[in-house]
Amino acid sequence: MSAPAKQKSAARTPRPDGDATRALLLETAGQVFAERGFADGTSKEICERAGTPMASVNYHFGSREALYEAVLIEAHRQVMALDDLLALTHGPGDPKQKLRLLLARLIGFASQGSAPWGFRVVLREIMTPTAAVSVLIDKAIRPKSRVLLGLIGEVLDLPPEHPAVQRGLMFALLPCLVILVAPKEVPARVLPAVAKESGGLADDFIRYAMAGLEAMAAVHRPQPDPAAKPGRGARRAPSSV
Repeated sequence: MSAPAKQKSAARTPRPDGDATRALLLETAGQVFAERGFADGTSKEICERAGTPMASVNYHFGSREALYEAVLIEAHRQVMALDDLLALTHGPGDPKQKLRLLLARLIGFASQGSAPWGFRVVLREIMTPTAAVSVLIDKAIRPKSRVLLGLIGEVLDLPPEHPAVQRGLMFALLPCLVILVAPKEVPARVLPAVAKESGGLADDFIRYAMAGLEAMAAVHRPQPDPAAKPGRGARRAPSSV
């Protein structure tokens, strides 16, 4: 093969390390943004840490802003992966038990000695939102919220669009996520008894959340009509959460 032909063939062949470099930049950027935030995390530092050329961020992601959006999506996946959520909620079984397992899993992360960088990135974005928050909502939060609304709706025996279901999701999940992303030194200094005896945190949180949902179900779930004859439109009595 002539030299020009070899050059032409090489130009058409994709670099085998392209995906690896992109993944390295994503991981490195996640660590940098977790430490410094979006405003102070520069492309220069990311490329220097990753050991890649200075143009790598623009080449693989288009811009630093697009890289940060990809980091946010990955960060939220580290907190709660959609595939894991679907596997837990769509399988057979009692929806109340599924919710208990989900809450236990999320709270369990809080007792870990060190959390993935995604937790700190999400915390920074919550405390100081950037323009990328809309991407995070559309690509990460909304798909997972639809799954969770379906689960809470099954627990309450109400449709997902019911206001009580949406409030139930807020009450059950948001405190759980706050516990996850909060700096670990906060409970150690402010709530030392909780920090010393973290083993009961998940159990008590689940009791608290499930009791609240049961109270909501008792109020918002349609009740049987005493005047209705059996088998002619009467709703069954609420089950225990």
